[in-house]
Amino acid sequence: MSYDLTHVRHDPAHCLAPGLFRSLKRGERKKLKLDVTHTFGNDSIRFWGPEPLGCDDLRVLQGLIAMTSISGTKSRGSRGIILRDSASTEEGQQLRLSLDLKWDAIEKDALVARGSFRHLAREIGYALDGGSQFKAIRECIERLWAVSVIVERSGKRQGFRILADYASDRSDGKLFVAINPRLAEAVMGDRPHTRIEMNEIRALKTDAARLIHQRLCGWIDPGKTGRVELDTICRYVWPDKSTNANTIKSRRQTAHKALAELSVLGWKFHQYASGKWEIERPKAPA
Repeated sequence: MSYDLTHVRHDPAHCLAPGLFRSLKRGERKKLKLDVTHTFGNDSIRFWGPEPLGCDDLRVLQGLIAMTSISGTKSRGSRGIILRDSASTEEGQQLRLSLDLKWDAIEKDALVARGSFRHLAREIGYALDGGSQFKAIRECIERLWAVSVIVERSGKRQGFRILADYASDRSDGKLFVAINPRLAEAVMGDRPHTRIEMNEIRALKTDAARLIHQRLCGWIDPGKTGRVELDTICRYVWPDKSTNANTIKSRRQTAHKALAELSVLGWKFHQYASGKWEIERPKAPA
């Protein structure tokens, strides 16, 4: 199968925020809420939403950001649209309103992912089984839209939603989704970004591998190495610590299997001490 999208230019703060995306058991979405505060550089970033975000939401966000990319595509048809603060069309104004921009974010540019539910599903590695798959993607977009983000730096604040959802008539399945200004700045190169390969996103099979993969991409650049403890890797999937010996053992085993998935994709892992790993990330394709 041929794909259009080659990579994601992601905001590291969204990638590295502990617990922003997590492994969820059945029913936990109805019981838990999202409230994560993360310090990244000089920024304090709070993510708040009525439901926690899972691995399905992570995959959809990765795909939408890739669809906005100016450089991460093979065809013109999947490039994004820059949504200026002076958007003149009714559609553009509505998308900016849906982002719920506040304070210093009001004058920031946003980006719009342009495509279709089918295109997004294919690019993130979903089986194309029609309506049920598209419904699941729509639900992810709506969960992401419900998440508010407040960024504070040196007393100045920005407020926005992760996404603004705008989809055309169901009959044609077209999709227009705006990403927030911080994500847009990473895509356009106005701030440091994390590169994530779409072929790796599509190849991973388990939630644990996908969650670990994004976190590792967030702090290990292509071709570079990093050191981390296995229990820290476990918290990439389950941010809540456990004192139950069986739970700890099970999580470590799941993390080991997830690392094995990554090793098939060219990631290298060396255990240099008990429970401590040196990880080498593959170089970016030429």
